[in-house]
Amino acid sequence: MAVSRGVSRLSRLLGACCLLAASQAHAADPPVLMSPAWAANFCQAWNQTPELAKGLSGEWLHDDKGRGYKIVQMYRNDCGAASTVELKIVPKDGQAWCSYGGAPNTPADFGVDFLMHATTPDWEAMGRGDPGPMWAMMSGKLQFQGPKLVAMRAIKPFASFLLLLGKVPGSSASCPGS
Repeated sequence: MAVSRGVSRLSRLLGACCLLAASQAHAADPPVLMSPAWAANFCQAWNQTPELAKGLSGEWLHDDKGRGYKIVQMYRNDCGAASTVELKIVPKDGQAWCSYGGAPNTPADFGVDFLMHATTPDWEAMGRGDPGPMWAMMSGKLQFQGPKLVAMRAIKPFASFLLLLGKVPGSSASCPGS
């Protein structure tokens, strides 16, 4: 009887350990590419990337119609526009600081803000640097809405933006919200 209770207790303990290990492994999975959780991670990475935080602190950031922020929205074509995420960029300590990354919550004005979308394979390729930003826009692999002249003058930081897409972990096996 005592052996039976000991085996039963050991069995429950092993089961609990296995469930804990499985939940921790699941928690370590990267968020879905371009989900609100991924956008929050991207926002943090933006602030750690001098080419973006410092490189976009001039004309690009201040071309905002006096609102004090800039919105960058993006989505994966194969997931649809309903899966759009946004980054809110504000001036802070002389830098272009990402203050928010997640589901859209600020109305965008594409006279000064940006919307970018591409297929998942194209986003992944751009995150590897293939193609570069100019080719991505000119070839139509990256569809783009916003002030193109302002964007063209910030092409070097924009290249860093595209490369950052490949550095922030994200799973492309499913669409955000699915």
